[in-house]
Amino acid sequence: MSAGAATMMLIDRHDGGGVRTYLLAHPDVIPEAMQRLRDRETGKTIAAGRAAIETPVGSAWAGNPRGDVTLVEYYDYNCGYCRASLPTVAALVKSDPGLRVVYRELPILAPSSHDAALASLAAAHQGRFAAFHDALYAAGQVSKASIAAVARQTGVAASATAVPADEAAITANMKAAGELGMTGTPSWVIGDRVMIGAQTLEQLQDAVATARHPGS
Repeated sequence: MSAGAATMMLIDRHDGGGVRTYLLAHPDVIPEAMQRLRDRETGKTIAAGRAAIETPVGSAWAGNPRGDVTLVEYYDYNCGYCRASLPTVAALVKSDPGLRVVYRELPILAPSSHDAALASLAAAHQGRFAAFHDALYAAGQVSKASIAAVARQTGVAASATAVPADEAAITANMKAAGELGMTGTPSWVIGDRVMIGAQTLEQLQDAVATARHPGS
């Protein structure tokens, strides 16, 4: 039974008909209410770890460093949808001067994803995250060879790609993703909401607006 059907059964049991009639006439209210309930529950988990979730590693961020809203993207360099989201995120940052974007590695798709995540963190420590990030996605299939080539191209020191703290950071990202119910990449944390999968510019803008003006 779907959550919507269960909701209607509860209404039938406890309501004389007025609420059911209204909801049948305005079915868009149910998914909105369910989304608010999910956001409320997810928000508790996000709130407990918000500082860790929203604090970038080195230069792994974009936009306004003191923005009033932070969007966090969990990504994998082997994820085609993450690659396709690059121009969307760029357009979002350009359209919103009050937004900060934080990037978090979630290497779940292949062993090479883990190698790329470590190199990405090294780039972030060296202030070269943006150049490395875009170049590795543009390089096509991820491999040790392509990671090394992009590191050389963007001036990232390869010797810095095996820092124990970076392994710990990836483990923490995995743990947070599990606690937040992320089932794939890209996944996004915006305010008290988790969104999974590629999003349109308008969807991300709506989520940012909700985070900026909660309850409105």
